[in-house]
Amino acid sequence: MTLPMTLSRPAWLLLLVVVGGLSAGYVLLQVRRKRDTVRFTGLDLLDRVAPARPGWPRHVPTALLLAALAVMVVGLAGPTAQAQVPRNRATIVMVVDVSLSMMATDVEPSRLVAAQSAAKTFARELPSMNLGLVSFAGSAAVLVAPTTDRVAVERAIDELRLSESTATGEAIFAALTSIESFAAAVPGDEEGPPPAHVVLMIDGKQMVPGGPDAENRPRGAFSAARAAAAAGIPVSTIAFGTDYGSIELEGRPQPVPVDEAAMREIARISGGRSFSASSADELREVYGQVRDQVGYETRAVDVSRPWFACGTLAAMAALASALVLGRRTP
Repeated sequence: MTLPMTLSRPAWLLLLVVVGGLSAGYVLLQVRRKRDTVRFTGLDLLDRVAPARPGWPRHVPTALLLAALAVMVVGLAGPTAQAQVPRNRATIVMVVDVSLSMMATDVEPSRLVAAQSAAKTFARELPSMNLGLVSFAGSAAVLVAPTTDRVAVERAIDELRLSESTATGEAIFAALTSIESFAAAVPGDEEGPPPAHVVLMIDGKQMVPGGPDAENRPRGAFSAARAAAAAGIPVSTIAFGTDYGSIELEGRPQPVPVDEAAMREIARISGGRSFSASSADELREVYGQVRDQVGYETRAVDVSRPWFACGTLAAMAALASALVLGRRTP
C-alpha cells in the first residue's frame, strides 16, 4: 500500500516556470505568425497557393513535448511516498503453547490442530525475514532458531506434542535468548541491530511458577514481559480459545478458560499488541494482522521512476507525432 506522495527535492519544481515560459512563448509565436501572415500576404493569393494546413493537430507534438518536460521536472523533484515494505532484516520468534489444555475441542477440530494450521500459514506468508519457533508447556524449548528456512519451521510445527503445565514466563525468556543469540551471530549494520518481535500464542493461565502474584515472580510472565521491554523486543499476544473450553483429565472434565487479561498485560508491559481468537478462522485472521504489523514497516520510498517513464513516453510520442503530422521534428 502506497500513501500520499511528497517531494524530497521540491526546489526542482522551479523548472516548471521555464516550462510555462516555453509554453507561453510557443503560443505567442503562433499568434505573431498568424498576424504576420495576414498582414503581409494577400488573402486571395494565399488561398490559391498555400497548402491546406493540418489545423490544431500541428500543435500536438509541441504539447506532448512540453508535457514530457513538465512530468520529468516532477521526477527531478524527488517524489516519495510512504509505503509498506517488508522488514527483511527483522527477526520474529513464534511462541506456541502446547500445554494439555490445547487438546480442548471448543475450537474444531482441537485447539492444537487449529493452532498448527494457522501457524504454518503465518510462516508461509511472512516476508523474507528470520523466523524462529519456541514451544512451551511446563518448560520451554527452542525448536527452530531464527532462520529464513520456512520448511524447517513448518516441519517443527507439525511435530508439536502436548505436555503438562504452562510456563509462560519461561517461554518468553526462551524467545528472548534465541533472539539475542541470533543477533550476536548476525551483527547489525549502519541501521543498528535487526529489529525483533515475539508472537506468543497461548490458551490458558500461567501455572509455572505458581503461587500468589506468580506472574511477577522472577521467572513469571510479567517479569519476562518487563525483560522484553528492557531489550526493546515487543511481545504481541494471541489469547486462543473460549471461556467454556474443557478437557478430560483422569476421567473428569477440567475447565480450561482462556486468560485474556494476562495476555493483555503482557502485551502492554512489553510494548506489543494483544489479540484474541475463539475459532480457527479468527486465529488465521489474527495471525494475518500480526504478519502485516510486525512483518512490514512504513518507509519513504522513491516513486520517481513512473514520472520519468511517463515523461520518456510523452517525448517519444511527441517525436512520432511530429514525423507523422509534419514530417519533421518539433
